[in-house]
Amino acid sequence: MGCTLSSQANNVSDKVLGSNPASKAKNQSNTSSSTSSASLTPDQIVAALQERGWQAEIVTEFSLLNEMVDVDPQGILKCVDGRGSDNTQFCGPKMPGGIYAIAHNRGVTTLEGLKQITKEVASKGHVPSVHGDHSSDMLGCGFFKLWVTGRFDDMGYPRPQFDADQGANAVENAGGVIEMHHGSHAEKVVYINLVENKTLEPDEDDQRFIVDGWAAGKFGLDVPKFLIAAAATVEMLGGPKKAKIVIPSISPAQIAEALQGRGWDAEIVTDASMAGQLVDVRPEGILKCVDGRGSDNTRMGGPKMPGGIYAIAHNRGVTSIEGLKQIT
Repeated sequence: MGCTLSSQANNVSDKVLGSNPASKAKNQSNTSSSTSSASLTPDQIVAALQERGWQAEIVTEFSLLNEMVDVDPQGILKCVDGRGSDNTQFCGPKMPGGIYAIAHNRGVTTLEGLKQITKEVASKGHVPSVHGDHSSDMLGCGFFKLWVTGRFDDMGYPRPQFDADQGANAVENAGGVIEMHHGSHAEKVVYINLVENKTLEPDEDDQRFIVDGWAAGKFGLDVPKFLIAAAATVEMLGGPKKAKIVIPSISPAQIAEALQGRGWDAEIVTDASMAGQLVDVRPEGILKCVDGRGSDNTRMGGPKMPGGIYAIAHNRGVTSIEGLKQIT
């Protein structure tokens, strides 16, 4: 469910996305095997971004129910750029610079290597692309401009041995697509999407950066370095240091399967099968324990959680009286 992200096991926020990533990224540039040995959780991504001065939170795909779309083979693997485009096939994965992100992460700097990546992306069911824009032609991709001008040098990334026009021509000649953006950057937030084979689509009237983190795993990239580069790109381009980490919502079938795996008898029923028993939650109802016994309080129309509000404290690791008061 979702993608497996990788990192060093200890001190994740410092070693993976810490506030001074350049020297650490340089030291880690040839350590893909070691950085793929432990999982990097959404909580750790949030903590690491917050250490860099970002606002970051976790949201579920359910909260974006009307915006998340299935990845489609006709969709271009495109840049995270939130501006308008001459290409409307937005239902492909999003990575900084489009397929340049793959070359950058792997240290591929030649036109021949870029052509091979273009063919690889196509072989894995996506339409490869890079982009320019209306004002700077093929240098209109901020990620590529940072790369080719050496802004990633101190992070251990070698510069490409080609310019923006040569890169675009190589991608196109190898079967890829050239996308052209228009308008000015006005992104308000960065979505880091971990829901496998799902994506969000850009909206030039309500701009956002979209980084499909799961796609980095699909292409065997060093995911910590990928996330460092994505965060650093937004920072160097003056973008919003505000992120939402999108995680999969657990389905009813997955809940049933998990309980069955623990030896429970579990099945899925519909609300229609419980007509006359299900009631609307009422503001005057108490948020109460799941306990099924009788009670001296008859305001049963509130939510039910183990121990009432103790469930919230327990889940958050809140152990003080003051913390309990705040939850109340």
